Amino acid sequence: MRISIITPSFKSLSWLKLCAPSIADQGVELEHIVQDSCSPDGTGEWLSTQPGIKAFIEKDRGMYDAVNRGYQKARGEIVAYLNCDEQYLPGALKAVLDYFDRNPEVEVAFADAVVVDPKGGYLCHRQALVPHRAHSMVSNNLAILTCATFLRRSLLEKRGLYFNADLKDVGDADWVCRLVDQGVRMGLMNFLTSAFTDTGENMNLRPNAIREKAEMAKRAPTWAQKLRLALILQHRIRRLAAGHYSSGPFSYSIYTSASPDRRVEHRVSSPTARWIRYTPELQAS
Repeated sequence: MRISIITPSFKSLSWLKLCAPSIADQGVELEHIVQDSCSPDGTGEWLSTQPGIKAFIEKDRGMYDAVNRGYQKARGEIVAYLNCDEQYLPGALKAVLDYFDRNPEVEVAFADAVVVDPKGGYLCHRQALVPHRAHSMVSNNLAILTCATFLRRSLLEKRGLYFNADLKDVGDADWVCRLVDQGVRMGLMNFLTSAFTDTGENMNLRPNAIREKAEMAKRAPTWAQKLRLALILQHRIRRLAAGHYSSGPFSYSIYTSASPDRRVEHRVSSPTARWIRYTPELQAS
């Protein structure tokens, strides 16, 4: 088995119905594992009609616990997780597998992602950088998006680099810091693989997220806490140097609520790296 994709699920059936075909149509040997936490919205019944999905209906302690459970069941050489409201772009997984074949020393690879609104319209796109530990601890923004993150399963087996399931909102940042701490060999793929849907529910503003972020920042070195703004500026300079603010026109194809059975192509004539958070008012305008 070349690649395993884990999708944690809870009361997200409408999104899962768009996510699943974006994985199924990749044209590579894969397994799609859905870890559903006993959703009451008919997810289990729908999954029973999907022979191409390995479904596990069991209570979990949250998203990161669900992903860990899926990783433990995975058989692929490469693993990744894709949330219900995220999708892979056409040909993404073949390009990822080719990258790992060409770079056997890389243990974790980061790609780029397009950020879309709930109807699939373009908001911005995010290009990855290799994370720096101090910035990851004190900033509200990571250098990567997990929907465009791929790793060798051996990293889990040999280093035990699963998510901290005690965390509910900053598990990604905690995981990235542990990658750096353990000297994991990371690589940048420099191509788009994924679509991330900004649904308008800003998890960063939830009380638990604010609390966990504050606790993580307190664990950062004193110098990093004092130089927080400088670290954020340094990160932006890194993005500028990498050309993240000067991308040319491109297109992407995804499934949408209006077209759940066929991808819809969206052309982007004026790309932007600036992420203006989605609100219903923004879409209306």
